[in-house]
Amino acid sequence: MSAGGGAGASEVGGEGGGETDIEGTPGRVVALDLGSRRIGVAYSDRRRTLASPWGTVERSGDPVRDRKAVVEAIAEVDAGTVVVGLPLSLSGATGPAAQTALTEVEALREMLEPLGIDVETADERFTTVEAQRSLTVAGRKGRAARSVIDSAAAMVLLQAWLDKA
Repeated sequence: MSAGGGAGASEVGGEGGGETDIEGTPGRVVALDLGSRRIGVAYSDRRRTLASPWGTVERSGDPVRDRKAVVEAIAEVDAGTVVVGLPLSLSGATGPAAQTALTEVEALREMLEPLGIDVETADERFTTVEAQRSLTVAGRKGRAARSVIDSAAAMVLLQAWLDKA
């Protein structure tokens, strides 16, 4: 697992992921970009206005182990909601990649909902393209971009979700 930003201990917050802070604002949201080699992770602030990259979870080849690593990341940032990117086809249809993601979503839901953490999906079309474009503008190309693209794509997905909420 490759942890990124972390959650920041200075924010006021409740003990559980689904609770609100003292000011009554919702808890954090985590977004997941499910890749075949890595799972990109991003998280929001407690006010659900800004997405930040967390890092990636390297796929181990063991889906149960990978899910446990994802749950650890979600617990680290104290999230009450998880948004999983759904790779729909350009036409909006649910193809094989989206079906695979939906299977993963159901497995995560079984693990997270008993903990009071909601799991949703969101259309992730073009998030990787947008993340790649942003990384290129920032001067990160090639190997440097590959190491962070999944987390950046999760961040793009999460910011779009936050902006619609």
